[in-house]
Amino acid sequence: MLSLISEMFSYPFMVRAFVVGTLVALCAALLGVSLVLKRYSMIGDGLSHVGFGALAVATALNASPLLVSIPIVVLAAFFLLRISESSKIKGDAAISIISTGALAVGVMIVSLTTGMNTDVSNYLFGSILTMSEDDVILSLIISSVVLILFILFYHRIFAVTFDESFARATGVNVELYNVLIAILTALIIVLGMRMMGALLITSLIVFPAVTSMRVCKSFRTVILNSAIISVICLWIGVTFSYIYATPTGASIVICNILAFIFYSAFGKISEAKVKMQK
Repeated sequence: MLSLISEMFSYPFMVRAFVVGTLVALCAALLGVSLVLKRYSMIGDGLSHVGFGALAVATALNASPLLVSIPIVVLAAFFLLRISESSKIKGDAAISIISTGALAVGVMIVSLTTGMNTDVSNYLFGSILTMSEDDVILSLIISSVVLILFILFYHRIFAVTFDESFARATGVNVELYNVLIAILTALIIVLGMRMMGALLITSLIVFPAVTSMRVCKSFRTVILNSAIISVICLWIGVTFSYIYATPTGASIVICNILAFIFYSAFGKISEAKVKMQK
């Protein structure tokens, strides 16, 4: 085991994968709990498709993928909430319109510039080989900002997540915190797309949250457990990918699926024992 760890960390791309992946998995798990409870978890899917379109634009302009993608996806998150709240186009419909439109634009730009080559596969399904040292530095900065903001506004995010009407009555600016959650999610989506790809990044947001909810009951325990599950599944998935040369994003998702199955079984067994004791 020690020789395997030493071998993996002798490669710079593996070090970058573990550093960036751990930060993204942690942040995605924290935000995912609020998104799942608010029944808005598919925002990640919509924003990831927007991210694919932004990456295509960056490729066409020969510009930095992250520097181009971040402002575009953040603006998409803001407008997604605005459209959903202020018009007849609600939640899932707004996400579908934006995600499919952005995906179509991205495919069109790629086909007209570089062509449908292996870069498209990397964008859609992720690749740990595409991350540079600049990506790691930017990921460290953005992930730290996300974690700090989440901790600082934890109680208000909690209030907005469970009861917007009560939160609004107590003076909390609900719209502001909804926008904050969406923007933080957009940032994490962009960072995670390099490893997970546009089609798989949503799993880091949804799976840890729904898995924890099979067993944990309080908001705090769900958040803590989600963070642990997300990071462990990422470590196992990246290691499995390295040993067996499997796609990294898919390996991480499979680990999350197995964790979900295990927690679901454990939760049902625990409920059955409680019922028998009664």
